[in-house]
Amino acid sequence: MTGIGVGATAPDFTKKTQRGDEITLSQFRGQKTVVLYFYPKDETPGCTAEACTFRDSFEDFVDAGAVVIGVSQDSDESHKRFAENHRLPFLLVSDRDKGLQKAYGVPKTMGLLPGRVTYVIDREGEVQHVFNSQLNAKKHVREALEVVKRLSA
Repeated sequence: MTGIGVGATAPDFTKKTQRGDEITLSQFRGQKTVVLYFYPKDETPGCTAEACTFRDSFEDFVDAGAVVIGVSQDSDESHKRFAENHRLPFLLVSDRDKGLQKAYGVPKTMGLLPGRVTYVIDREGEVQHVFNSQLNAKKHVREALEVVKRLSA
């Protein structure tokens, strides 16, 4: 599976958030940079560390004109609990059918685990940065914030 790379147009999608709202990637076009991060599973140590790092940097992303959207195969209910348990202020969407994962070409780790990949998508819908690391969850946030700040400058 070949992933979406830098310079590609990000595949559009419509998904329901943990809050019950429906969002579409294209609704942010011309308005916000989008940090779209795929992670394996709610409430696992690495995924919780990553989500909490995004939470702790959330205001920096907002100040730089970005929206953060987390994606996993967990259910809407699981996302709702995960967001409440860790006071996550950003959006989480469920990808139960793996359609979003397939559209972006998110690779599995060791052929088994859902991948951990972060995409930074500019206001025109073009992918500006891709970071893929299953083990370095917190680096996803640092790299994404660096790119978002550069885009907003």
